[in-house]
Amino acid sequence: MTSVIVLRRIHRHFCKIKGSRNMNQKRNELLDKLQQKYDEIGQNVDVHLEGLLHSTPITYWDYVQTDALLNLQTKRTNLPDEMVFIMYHQVNELLFKMILWEIEQVAFNKNITTTFFATRLGRISRYFDMLASSFNVMGDGMEVEQYMKFRNTLTPASGFQSAQYRMIEFASTELINLIDIRFRKTIDRDTPFKHAYDHLYWQAAGKNHETGEKSTLLTLFEERYMDDFIVFMQTYNTLNLYSKFQSLPEADQQNVELRNAMRHYDHTVNVRWVMAHYDAAGKYLNSGDTEVEATGGSDWQKYMHPKYQKRIFFPSLWSENELQNWGVDNLESYAILD
Repeated sequence: MTSVIVLRRIHRHFCKIKGSRNMNQKRNELLDKLQQKYDEIGQNVDVHLEGLLHSTPITYWDYVQTDALLNLQTKRTNLPDEMVFIMYHQVNELLFKMILWEIEQVAFNKNITTTFFATRLGRISRYFDMLASSFNVMGDGMEVEQYMKFRNTLTPASGFQSAQYRMIEFASTELINLIDIRFRKTIDRDTPFKHAYDHLYWQAAGKNHETGEKSTLLTLFEERYMDDFIVFMQTYNTLNLYSKFQSLPEADQQNVELRNAMRHYDHTVNVRWVMAHYDAAGKYLNSGDTEVEATGGSDWQKYMHPKYQKRIFFPSLWSENELQNWGVDNLESYAILD
């Protein structure tokens, strides 16, 4: 055996020993960290380690809960395109949950920075960008004839009744900006939350403010969610995105990256997303010789179109011209500040 071969074997042997020592050192460091973790919560680390002996490997389908997810679609008719309608709205709700998750991180961050704020707004906007650009999945993905048949089985249900979307609105801006524009001068910070709730802009879709009479659509929605909404409104009264922005130092409020992120979010939610929904609804509801009501019976055109209610989350970030032409002119040209 040559000396070169011997030296190589000796080298490999010492590398194994060194590698083993490094591995043992890393293992001991991990065990020390686990010990510390479970000591801090009053748990015996040995019990948890022993539990690992009996655990099974995680799989994709278990982690994502694929089987449960794919069994959440229950059609009410024999029309195939109803499945598109159900799944599309379920995807929306999942994205709404992601948006609320990001907003919560901003709302409850006590040492927030402009970078963190802008980054989270960027994430939220991307989710809404997906929502705004996805309506052709439903708009071009269902036969009008099928939709006009199965929609009657959905009455009085309506996308209006998405609780998560309402929570996104409450968590995004001060309550006054969600009040029906006809009543904003009568609402202030001393107004009881219940009174403010009764005058939210979307009440116009299911309530006659002259008589106080509510549609079944609105009545069922409130029976299910109103108490939750009041609590949520109180929680985010001073923690909503607009209030968090206004609580920042003046120099941070002038940060161009943050201001652009907020303007993009505001425009995407309250113009692009709304108009995409409006146009998709119009394709179906105006498809015949006469216009028809939305499934919940709402005056969907005046309720949805941004020019009527001027839903604007961050009004101080827009010029007077932009505010006056909200939902009328294409504000994309105003979206980026220098």
